[in-house]
Amino acid sequence: MGTLKVLVVEDDPVAVDAHAEYVTRVPGFGLAGQAATGTDALRLLAHREIDLVLLDMRLPDLHGLDVVRRMRASGNQTDVIAVTAARDLTVVRGAVSQGIVLYLLKPFLFATFRDKLERYQAFRTSLAAGGAVAGQHQVDQMLARLRGADVPMLPKGMSLDSLNTVVDLLRASGQGISAGEAATALGMSRVTARRYLEHLVNAELVERRARYGGTGRPVLEFQWIRPSAVESTPTLTPADQ
Repeated sequence: MGTLKVLVVEDDPVAVDAHAEYVTRVPGFGLAGQAATGTDALRLLAHREIDLVLLDMRLPDLHGLDVVRRMRASGNQTDVIAVTAARDLTVVRGAVSQGIVLYLLKPFLFATFRDKLERYQAFRTSLAAGGAVAGQHQVDQMLARLRGADVPMLPKGMSLDSLNTVVDLLRASGQGISAGEAATALGMSRVTARRYLEHLVNAELVERRARYGGTGRPVLEFQWIRPSAVESTPTLTPADQ
């Protein structure tokens, strides 16, 4: 099996670049193109050879599920991995009913992203030989390659819910905030807030810098990395991801 060609569909400029870079970092995968809207994605799918679509569910013109429905209606059976912050169970159910092979929930670390692609690659490899399966055990084994156990996303003692509250605060702020300010806003200890903020820095989602202007030592502040005045619908993507 040769290189799998991937189309990244995402309207957030930071996210689309991050996903595209991630694709090129996973052996066996190559970037086939990028699209910021569902319409652009459908156009590229009609004119390019694509093996896999990394599809955000919340696009400016079409919902991701509508993109998949139109793909299937046109006879396009390209595999889709949903890459989204949507936690609505109706969206998850719709993704399953539309044959979306995997669901990657933002925020995520590169390790989780790579794991999903490697699972998909193993699944494709198991199908490459064609022919018939030997029995139920072989079907179960093939699906296990695709759906295997999730890679732990967070260090021990950290929760995804708390991480998301920190992310939401940073993205809503529009400017840098300190660990103390985050702790006060979220009702957690300064040490805990600092731990989550540093985790996001390590995931390359947040920038750490010194804030000057007062007396004494400068205060460290943390700011969400995004293009100023462009991100109307923020989407957490790169890594926790």
